[in-house]
Amino acid sequence: MSRRALVTGVGGQDGTLLSKLLLERGYAVAGITRRDPAAYAENLGELVDQLEFVEANLLDRDALVDALRATRPEEVYNLAAPSFVPRSWDEPILTAEFAAVGATSMLEAIREVDPSIRFYQASSSEIFGEPRETPQTEETPPSPVTPYGVAKTYAHFIASSYRRRYGMFTCCGILYNHESPLRPVDFLPRKVARAAAAISLGLESELVLGDLSARRDWGYAGDYVRAMWLTLQHDEPGDYVVATGVSHSVEELVACAFDAVSLDWRAHVRSDPSLFRGSAELHDLVGDASKARRVLGWEPELRLDGLMRLMVEADLARLQADAAAS
Repeated sequence: MSRRALVTGVGGQDGTLLSKLLLERGYAVAGITRRDPAAYAENLGELVDQLEFVEANLLDRDALVDALRATRPEEVYNLAAPSFVPRSWDEPILTAEFAAVGATSMLEAIREVDPSIRFYQASSSEIFGEPRETPQTEETPPSPVTPYGVAKTYAHFIASSYRRRYGMFTCCGILYNHESPLRPVDFLPRKVARAAAAISLGLESELVLGDLSARRDWGYAGDYVRAMWLTLQHDEPGDYVVATGVSHSVEELVACAFDAVSLDWRAHVRSDPSLFRGSAELHDLVGDASKARRVLGWEPELRLDGLMRLMVEADLARLQADAAAS
């Protein structure tokens, strides 16, 4: 009999890649949705026909109880939360509800239905805000500065509280920036990848960005969902930083993207000071994934140059398909 997993946020980047990984490992996978599954078809593609969908609101504990009883998972991966950090300032209440209260609702539902279910909470490097040390480890004190970071910090702590109070198998992955061709264009790496592809095809001529010296620890989402799965396969529950451990500037990321289409980025990219984030820009967020490497045997497999090439090639294919269809 196949193992069963329940995934929230199943239609997003991480939910899609995790569902694919679980299906490849022989799982029966169910996804919690708030909309018709057809709404997620662009990301999920052919996976739509391989998944079971359950309609439930993360804020409705009773609905989550029903979802758990219907799907009978051994593992629950809680990935649902607004993920575009700047927007959390526009929707702080919604962010708090889904990222913090939603995680608590799921934990309470698991506690009622079957406390032996293994629970994974997608935490975030945003819990560190302006970090007190670099690189950050699982022991670095949280110091969030955005509504998203604050809500994720609550979810991070409530998961460990349930582990301590009730002996539940709850785990958190402190995920640093991770990208793939499934990212919306709102996110910088996808914005850059799409622009490089469009400029190489003669569809656009210029990309305007903010501070090219801003830095991030960027990884490949496919590597990061593998860390999620490994976390719940370990004998003991725990929390893990999931990161590459390497900081790259926006300029380096841009160069990688334009190298993928054999263009000099300097001829096509302009930095506009009005787009600088000022005090909203976070610095020194670099993760130390030594624990994940040592305990889980996890290693990131795709570096920034390979990641950006993958994303640019995906956008080239999209743009060429759109042109052929028009």
